[in-house]
Amino acid sequence: MNLPSFLWLWKIAAWSMGCSVFAYFVLAMTGGWMLYSRHSKQPRPKGLRTLHYFVGGGMVCLVLALLAIGLVGTLGYYGSLGHSIHLAAGLIVVSLVLGSAWSATQINPKNPWARSLHISLNIGLFFAFTAVSLSGWVIVQKYLP
Repeated sequence: MNLPSFLWLWKIAAWSMGCSVFAYFVLAMTGGWMLYSRHSKQPRPKGLRTLHYFVGGGMVCLVLALLAIGLVGTLGYYGSLGHSIHLAAGLIVVSLVLGSAWSATQINPKNPWARSLHISLNIGLFFAFTAVSLSGWVIVQKYLP
């Protein structure tokens, strides 16, 4: 691709990443609240689960948008992929987010494994988000004046 500038694309990616990390922390808080309510045998606030699902769906969309932006931007700028560890870290984030979303749909009394899988994937996602953020910061430095 011979596009005049990729700065607009990187701005969209930066905002999407910021929103994804914010969504992750909102999901951690609402998920923690649901877990606390469950273990303390208190009623869960109305709409908390719906909010958790809604924010989770938004995070899935943001992460998939980041994947598309990263692929298009890198291919357009370099002509190929795999110039840094950022690609691997990003693919791990995408896999964990999709796995987490899938496992969330499986949580019910008939699937006792689904909740622990969901929580485990999200703990791994914390570390993957850290890795992709750090490797992305290194990449961003190439484009700053």
